[in-house]
Amino acid sequence: MRALDGLAFDGQMELHPALNIFRAAILVALAHAKRVIQQTLAHPELLPSSFSFCTNFSDEPETCRVFLGVRERRERAQELAGRFPERAALITLEITSPEAWKTALAEIEAQAGPLGVLINNAGFHEDALLANMAQDQWSRVLDANLNAVFHGCQAVLPGMMRERKGRIVNISSLSAISSPAGQTNYSAAKAGVIGLTQSLAKESARMGITVNAVLPGYIEGGLPTDWTPEHLKALKMQLPMRRFAKPAEIAAAVFFLASPDASYITGSSLKIDGGIL
Repeated sequence: MRALDGLAFDGQMELHPALNIFRAAILVALAHAKRVIQQTLAHPELLPSSFSFCTNFSDEPETCRVFLGVRERRERAQELAGRFPERAALITLEITSPEAWKTALAEIEAQAGPLGVLINNAGFHEDALLANMAQDQWSRVLDANLNAVFHGCQAVLPGMMRERKGRIVNISSLSAISSPAGQTNYSAAKAGVIGLTQSLAKESARMGITVNAVLPGYIEGGLPTDWTPEHLKALKMQLPMRRFAKPAEIAAAVFFLASPDASYITGSSLKIDGGIL
């Protein structure tokens, strides 16, 4: 599945004007930047390993900055930062490392102030039948899809608590509630994200921090490349809307939950699946 379109950048790698609603900093955290930054913000499966975004609020829209946290394969991120040196910058972030989160946040806060929004968009598949699944296959998938969400949330909470405000949006998956065969590790991790979201929402609500999850279904342009046109057509026929989601449709929902307008929504799990469930 694919995501990423129309929130932080448009399809031509331009900074999207809607970013001004956040009025400050965005952290795009990736394990790999091989195919990213062409479009933006929505769903994990485009990326080989992980994705998250952080934004914060300030008084001047002009101060909105994009921080690209990339562990390796940084070429596309460097291209974007080079095109927008006043609005974009690179930092190093390994989302499975608590210390890396602390270092990255300290760097961002030194440049742009406290973070106001975290969007955890980690996605990593390593499918296998459970009977044949190696221990490290299980561990790697949970580390990237669930543990990384824990590390990110724990890292940003102290600053949000001090500010008495914040938004956390965790990208789960439809696989969390409709689990296919061969994805016991991925489905368990994404279901864990929902549980984490609901519990943390109760813990942080009194401090003005909202925590929500988004569960995307099939996304246009990001399905496995070995799926035949016949298979894709048959899959669409199972969807009440007879089409896959557009990346911008996922992005719009995430954007809303991260915005000030969603101040009374917390602990929710929003599925975006075209009515399949």
